[in-house]
Amino acid sequence: MGALDGRVAIITGAGRGIGREHALLFASEGAKVVVNDLGGAVDGSGDDRSPAQQVVDEIKAMGGEAIANDDDIADWEGGKRLIDSAIETFGDLHVLVNNAGILRDRVLINMTESDWDAVIHVHLKGHFVPTRHAAAYWREQTKAGKEVKASVINTSSTSGLLGNPGQSNYGAAKSGIASFSVIIAEELKRYGVRVNAIAPAARTRMTESTPGLADIVAAPEDGAVFDSWDPANISPLVAYLATEGCPATGRVFFVQGGTVRNFENWTMTDKIERNERWTVADLQVEMPKLGA
Repeated sequence: MGALDGRVAIITGAGRGIGREHALLFASEGAKVVVNDLGGAVDGSGDDRSPAQQVVDEIKAMGGEAIANDDDIADWEGGKRLIDSAIETFGDLHVLVNNAGILRDRVLINMTESDWDAVIHVHLKGHFVPTRHAAAYWREQTKAGKEVKASVINTSSTSGLLGNPGQSNYGAAKSGIASFSVIIAEELKRYGVRVNAIAPAARTRMTESTPGLADIVAAPEDGAVFDSWDPANISPLVAYLATEGCPATGRVFFVQGGTVRNFENWTMTDKIERNERWTVADLQVEMPKLGA
């Protein structure tokens, strides 16, 4: 018996990298998988349908069930077709893993409007659209009297939660995804839907193309050494969050290698306070005490 037996899962950006590892593990744990991927380059250009089908072929070769989908997850109608493909093929939907993304790294002074818009579009709208259509389906299931035990797993990043120079577009989108996850977890719990996010650290086309990271994320030459950057290390946590009995919701987790850590959202800490309005002169004296 697999941990995901009977679960129907959609995984976006599942043709390569972390998403591919998600799809393979989900299938090995018994899930029926919709492998979504446009097959574009790291910057979002191009349109190669073959990666998704290759993953489907791998899953079928291991005896699993899967279909390929090449809809644009940031397009309103495309996102609807993606959700419908799971329901029409497998009869239901239990899990949505929003994983697809692109990079267009630039320092702010060199960033173009298209660099900004493309990254925000794919990451932020690409999380919103499929989740919105999936949520509508689960709400209707609940209204029809069916008990829903669904899970959404979103993909944030330390670039947004901790910050990384040269990635203001990507970081803004990824921090937005974390906030999106926390908020909709509260909204969707009435329909039996849990929502969590991960901030993964792994070797992918994106990390390998990020200046300064290629050498750091390289696989160890000694095959006996644990490869902490292997993208397959990320997928067990995602599969756990997708299980029917997992209690977690509204959480954001960092995951790398064998490490899982809990993120806390923006938290107020030190304060200065008085029972009257501050003056600029007084703030000049007192403000340096915050975080000193």
